[in-house]
Amino acid sequence: MKLFQNLVNQVKDVIEYDFGITDEFGLTLASTDEKEMGQINTLVAKVLQVRDNCLIMEGVSFQKIFIKGRLELILYINSVGEEAKKYMNLIAILVSDIKEFHDEKYDKNSFIKSIALDNILPGDIQFRAKELHLNYNAYRVAFLIRVENSKEVFINDVIQNLFPNRTKDFILTIDDENTVLIKEMKSIEDYKEVQKTARVIIDTLSSELIVKSHVGIGTIVDNLKDVARSYKEAQIALLVGGIFENDKHVVNYDNLGIGRLIYQLPTTLCKLFLKEVFKDGSFESLDQETLNTIQKFFENNLNVSETSRQLYVHRNTLVYRLDKIEKHTGLDLRKFDDAIIFKVAMLVKKYLDKAEN
Repeated sequence: MKLFQNLVNQVKDVIEYDFGITDEFGLTLASTDEKEMGQINTLVAKVLQVRDNCLIMEGVSFQKIFIKGRLELILYINSVGEEAKKYMNLIAILVSDIKEFHDEKYDKNSFIKSIALDNILPGDIQFRAKELHLNYNAYRVAFLIRVENSKEVFINDVIQNLFPNRTKDFILTIDDENTVLIKEMKSIEDYKEVQKTARVIIDTLSSELIVKSHVGIGTIVDNLKDVARSYKEAQIALLVGGIFENDKHVVNYDNLGIGRLIYQLPTTLCKLFLKEVFKDGSFESLDQETLNTIQKFFENNLNVSETSRQLYVHRNTLVYRLDKIEKHTGLDLRKFDDAIIFKVAMLVKKYLDKAEN
């Protein structure tokens, strides 16, 4: 392992003996002699037959290293005597610390991923968190990061550099398109920091990898078990945002608006509603120019003067278009009630088109 070889390289300049580390089967993981790397140390098989943890065999000192009660590694030094024994004890402590830190880091990430994906029993979460020295009752929130045209783009390292605190923030790779950040927050109402974090992710990926990305944000939860809920909410945020607000790069589950309501409706009910509002295919008869006019009219809060100004058309031209829309659909968009019906109908149609595709 590269992890152990780095240690060996640092220590070999301090002591004068050749030494190395093998796994429990005798495979050399690290050594001062590069030729031994990846080779089987034949003496290890004999060492395993002896009950002693420290022993000397054929002029080589061996020490078995146990992690959490299980034999994981074997350290050897090509020397005998008190000095070699002292060096071996010191190196064994360093190796144990490195292995435990590495395993704990890996286990924490796997554990958090299992929670997010609902692959662990709720009753086991608190016990496992204690075992891994994870704070169960901390404020956390899930950010689901989705990258467009993600082939050959690896965002994990970029996100990890943005959030280097590996004891509090966890980066989980779900698949080629989706990466999840589970971030610890200071309070359950730290909404400004949540939005700021999402914006930093979007901007960094754009500047460093030149890719477009979208971030879905779940709600802030106050315990580890509910991280799964925050992740599911982040998924829904991206899904609903992709249907109703695909121009937005950051979508918060707490701000889905009417899109949340429409998304939960059965498609059969949506089709009945559209059939009622747009009789005889009246919506399909509207050309793109008319649809753009409607969109701009809504953006300007049904203000005829401001809409005509932004569309660079005469006020009478806009009034003519609105009359034409009323003739086709039976809805006068200058009236608040009719405008609401038309707006909701457009959102429902968006949802159905997406669902059918």
